[in-house]
Amino acid sequence: MYRLSIIIFVIIYLSLPVFPQVLPENAESISGFSIYETVDRLASEEFRGRHTGDRGYTDAAVWIAGMFEEWGLVPASEEHGYMLPFPIQYTIINDASMSVYIFDEGDESGYREVVLEPEKGFLPLLYSDSADRTAEVVFVGWGIHAPELGYDDYFGVETEGKFVMCFRGTPDPRDRRYQVHDEHRTRMQRAKENGALGLIYIYEEPIANPNGDWIENFTPVKISYAAANMLLEEKGFTASGLRSDLLKYKRPISFPLKSKVRIHVESDHYPEATGYNVAGFVEGSVPSLRNEVVVVGAHLDHCGTHMGLLFGGADDNASGSAVVIEVAKAFAENRIETERSVMFVLFGAEEMGLIGARYIVDNFPERFTDITGMINFDMVGAGDGAFCGYSAGHNELRELVARNDEYIETVQSFYPIGDIGVRGSDHAAFHLKGIPVLYFVSNGPHIKYHTTGDTIYRMNPSVLEDIARIGYLSAIDLGNK
Repeated sequence: MYRLSIIIFVIIYLSLPVFPQVLPENAESISGFSIYETVDRLASEEFRGRHTGDRGYTDAAVWIAGMFEEWGLVPASEEHGYMLPFPIQYTIINDASMSVYIFDEGDESGYREVVLEPEKGFLPLLYSDSADRTAEVVFVGWGIHAPELGYDDYFGVETEGKFVMCFRGTPDPRDRRYQVHDEHRTRMQRAKENGALGLIYIYEEPIANPNGDWIENFTPVKISYAAANMLLEEKGFTASGLRSDLLKYKRPISFPLKSKVRIHVESDHYPEATGYNVAGFVEGSVPSLRNEVVVVGAHLDHCGTHMGLLFGGADDNASGSAVVIEVAKAFAENRIETERSVMFVLFGAEEMGLIGARYIVDNFPERFTDITGMINFDMVGAGDGAFCGYSAGHNELRELVARNDEYIETVQSFYPIGDIGVRGSDHAAFHLKGIPVLYFVSNGPHIKYHTTGDTIYRMNPSVLEDIARIGYLSAIDLGNK
């Protein structure tokens, strides 16, 4: 009888009409489809992949500044309005090609040519100088010269007038002393100082990357594992095997190859350009606190258009930018009042090394005396849930988000943000200044990262909506904390 009663109760319960849960602070006004439409436009050909310094990025910044003005947000700067300039240099790759000349004693010429296909076999790094050169290749492990750590991939090999080939990474990923040596700029400069014509990175697939400095007469590229295997064939090695050995033995494995490559690049470099952080705020309601501010941000930039290929960056990071735009609109239209001011920022040049975020942290508008918290959204469009990072030691931030997630039910896991390496997002610039941060990223998979396949068709309006709503509620709470 008891079991029958339970069954009847369940049937009655499941048959009851479901009423939507009432969200606090009019959070239901945030629309996933509105965010989706913004992502679609930001990732379109109109904005040329939003490469900081390029006209496509600036056009996107102007468009967003216009919306901030329309909604009545206060400009961040009395001098510059919503668009806060910072100096930048950038490069556009107009054309590029690459051939591998595999050493082959059976061939009449001694070599067998294989032409690599752009994106599938190779991509130039997006700060390469123009050149057209053919030379031998020297494998140099991780490309690290760190005599202070007793490690040198360049020891015993001659690299003058050749291309060096290496992996991204370090002998021991847990050893933070290698961090500076794992930065692209450090690795490129070391290769140049050793006389190399260019650096060849081995990646599983050659993804786009603008994070580095243009070096005169230097042509860095990325190649796939498959392309690297053709070069390594003469030694009986494979890319995956070599990488495993480097991590296992934690000592240099470097050697010259008889095989050659030809790298041809045509690029335009702009050494003195201007990037922009787009910023507007809602003023705090308490006079004694309104000069304190919570920053809600995402990076607007991506990799641009190169070689006729549009890297639209729908997930990375039109998604996060569109979320910030939607949250700013909701603050304005719902007339949200918080004790502290809340500033909405779209950062430039994140893909180039957090340049925009670092610049604004170091040159914050003078009217604000303290940044009390920062919320960052990066790659929030793919998947059906969210991961949330929070500054280690600030469990109140985790609790704040968890309370709001009772309404949204999207956060699948939390993790503390402690030591930040060379691969951080914009929140890193704030975290390193001791500012408490929250970081939202969707659960993915983010399988088309930094490729032309990162398009609107991989975006989920539902997860965009959920993450925007929880960010909106969390920003209100931080503004009143």
